[in-house]
Amino acid sequence: MPLALALTIAGCGGGSDNGGGGDTGAGGNSNPDGKLSAFATEPENPLVPGNTNESGGSKVVRALWTGLTEYDAVTGESKNAHADKIETTDSKVYKVTLKPGWKFHDGTDVKAKNYVDAWNWTAYSPNGTQGASFFEQVDGYKDVHTSDPDGTGPQTAPTPTTKEMKGLKVIDDTTFEITLSAPFSVFPLKLGYNPFYPMPDSFFADPKAFEAKPVGNGPFKFVSRTPNADITLTRYDEYQGAGKAKFKDLVFKIFESNEAAYTATVSGELDFLDTVPSSGLAGGKYKTDMPDRNGSTPYMGNQTLTFPLYDPKYASPDLRKAISLAINRQEIVDKIFEGTRLPADGWVNPAVPGYAKGQCGELCTFNPEKAKEYLAKSGFTGSIDLVTNADGGHKEWMTATCNSIKNALGIECTYSPIPTFAETRQQINAKAMKSIFRAGWIADYPSIENFLNQIYRTDASANDSGYSSKKVDDLLVKADAAPSVEEANKLYQEAERVLAEDMPVIPLWNQTAQYAWSEKIDNVRLSSLRELDLTTVTVKK
Repeated sequence: MPLALALTIAGCGGGSDNGGGGDTGAGGNSNPDGKLSAFATEPENPLVPGNTNESGGSKVVRALWTGLTEYDAVTGESKNAHADKIETTDSKVYKVTLKPGWKFHDGTDVKAKNYVDAWNWTAYSPNGTQGASFFEQVDGYKDVHTSDPDGTGPQTAPTPTTKEMKGLKVIDDTTFEITLSAPFSVFPLKLGYNPFYPMPDSFFADPKAFEAKPVGNGPFKFVSRTPNADITLTRYDEYQGAGKAKFKDLVFKIFESNEAAYTATVSGELDFLDTVPSSGLAGGKYKTDMPDRNGSTPYMGNQTLTFPLYDPKYASPDLRKAISLAINRQEIVDKIFEGTRLPADGWVNPAVPGYAKGQCGELCTFNPEKAKEYLAKSGFTGSIDLVTNADGGHKEWMTATCNSIKNALGIECTYSPIPTFAETRQQINAKAMKSIFRAGWIADYPSIENFLNQIYRTDASANDSGYSSKKVDDLLVKADAAPSVEEANKLYQEAERVLAEDMPVIPLWNQTAQYAWSEKIDNVRLSSLRELDLTTVTVKK
């Protein structure tokens, strides 16, 4: 276990100590019929797992569904959930055996076909899902997911000749087989992520009706949704998985800004805030405002600036390197974040298995002289604009980053907020960005592969920059096919080093989460995915 991962584990465990302590059982002072409210951003899309890959929608989807596997709230370790067994002898053919008796919230059985049907639907390119590329290693993926010859989106690609991947085979109600196009030893680690969740028959019968009232198989079931206001869930008492909730109702509240959510948490209007804004970090204000009801813990996430490489303005790698060298990461971490972030030295969080130190080299170190040299080589003479969502509490550090770029390079830099996270994601996914934009990544599962394949492979689901490199793609293909996770990680690290040559995305810092809660709840812990651990938290009587 890397030292950084050990520190993360210790930090996550410590979150519970700071979160009110005491017995995490349902007895004592807890109210099993209580209601809890938690901060969320407006989901980008309807609550369909295969089309949800951003944090606002994911935290709701993960409350509504449980997959074959799940990730330990403290360690991030993958462990079986609905799967009884996942067996392979060659890392190419996997046999999945389900635990019997699991139900969807509509009372229907969760069968092997519900996984296979959901995966095929997500991978089928005319459906235009965000999670399609997670299935690219499955044999037959290219038959259901045709590429777009014009680069303008899957809607202009040729219609696939089939809707089913030949690598998925239902054996019986509780057994199915997955055949990959090549051995992929990391594949089982992915199976707890959103696109791999099962979907009930009702979804395929009437997708629009389902979107209005989604049906999962997880610890909570859907009640109602008011756009840009709230999403209400209630405990599913027939849930067959481990870690049943110790309270009844869960309301995700959507605020105009992170700062507004902070104020609501201080007053007790909001019960849980997973991200304290910069204004709350200054001088440790959140600790003063909410003594004995705050926590801080590392997690497997990072913050970056992403270039819209489809805009010719950002075509020069030298310009991109100049901007990276012009950012004084340590000063921003110290002054804006009160030292609660770790300046990045690469594109992978240190807590993630497979992390290699110093992958960015000198390009992630503040050096105004070197930055000006790269700027001169690029020939760039314009101004720089940074954008992000206004409802996420990013104003202070984005402004500081802009000032650092402006002072180091002697060019104009402005920060321009976009009102909401959902609007920001819509522009990013439409490849409509004209400015350098904030991006962040929280591990979907504990592997370096997740930080590379899904972000930097050509046409990958989270490749927001439009980056494409044959060198990177070839290395990722080799890594995927490596016979062991250890050998795969070495090749993923090699692919990561190529990113320093191209700088499609600027690493800023690795994340720790500062979170807070109301006096109404207890036994609070933040999970390794930077979400409230719904299995331990209790509502007081």
